[in-house]
Amino acid sequence: MSNDTPEPSPAVPTPGLPVVTTNTGSPVPARRGGVWLGALALLLAVLTLMMAGLLWQKVDFTQKELARRTQVSETQSSETRTVAAQAEAQVKELQARLTVAEVRLSEVSLQRSQLEELMLALSRSRDDNLVQDLESSLRLAQQQSQLTGSVQPLLAALQSADERIARAAQPRLNPVQRAIARDVQRIRSTSVADVPSLVQRLDELVQRVDQWPVPNDVGPRSPAARKTPGPGSASLATATEPSTPAAGGWDRAVQTWSGFWSRVWEETTRSGRELVRVSRIDRPEAVLLAPEQAFFLRENLKLRLLNARLGLLARQMDAVQDDLKTIDAALARHFDTTAPDVAAAQAAVTQLRAELVVTEWPRPEESLAALAVAAGGR
Repeated sequence: MSNDTPEPSPAVPTPGLPVVTTNTGSPVPARRGGVWLGALALLLAVLTLMMAGLLWQKVDFTQKELARRTQVSETQSSETRTVAAQAEAQVKELQARLTVAEVRLSEVSLQRSQLEELMLALSRSRDDNLVQDLESSLRLAQQQSQLTGSVQPLLAALQSADERIARAAQPRLNPVQRAIARDVQRIRSTSVADVPSLVQRLDELVQRVDQWPVPNDVGPRSPAARKTPGPGSASLATATEPSTPAAGGWDRAVQTWSGFWSRVWEETTRSGRELVRVSRIDRPEAVLLAPEQAFFLRENLKLRLLNARLGLLARQMDAVQDDLKTIDAALARHFDTTAPDVAAAQAAVTQLRAELVVTEWPRPEESLAALAVAAGGR
């Protein structure tokens, strides 16, 4: 090591820094301040570099993250486009299937509506046929009742209609069933003339007209009296038979012969009484009837009775009453009212006039109206 010490180099002034000079002329303090400033600047530069490095690293990380996310987004976007394409294809397929399904549904709906209409038409057709059948049967039964003069055919038709409606079990026919029940009750409570019985009694009167004697009749009162042998005829036949009285029968023979002669006398006097008859004449015009006029009178009465019969069958009760009144007057005026046949005929005519009930023939009006409403509500 040499003793030679280097000489200090003259201080170089740093730009921007103050130069301190001493009295001796050497710049030592200014140099120290420059070192510190250089160190501070170096430190600031290092910090700046570190911050720049950190910022660069952060920017690089951010770029990489952005690149990664961009790639992920592109991948997802491509997948989304693929899924969207698939979804679009599926949507199209579903739309096609939906269109086919809608077409089939419309066809099924149309078939269902047609089937419902067909079933409803069949049901209504069955109900309408039932209603028409019931109406026809009721009208036919009404005509039969009017022809026969009995309400039994009409009641039977109403009961049969009630049973058929009950078996059909249709709610819209319930009003018809209630109307039928009311008609049945009303017809049963209605009093009508028994036309068949009245017609039969008129026929019997027609058959007995020839047996009604007029006041100037001679001979037996009726044909039956002419055919019936008198009590003397049987006795005469019995008396003409040979008798062989037994021992001790003399008294019996005497009684037989005395009875025979008494009966002969009775027959003889009865014939005489029939030839001459004394009676009281209240109506001279009845006695003046000739036999031919009596025949026509009876025929006229027969026609009157037959006319009353036809009027009874036609339900012309007023005409029947007039005919019976005329017949009753003719019996009282032109026939012998003391004869049993004439008295019985007068009683029969009076009873017929009393039994003729002038009432309107019952009709199932409520049932027919309810059937018309049911037929109109189809």
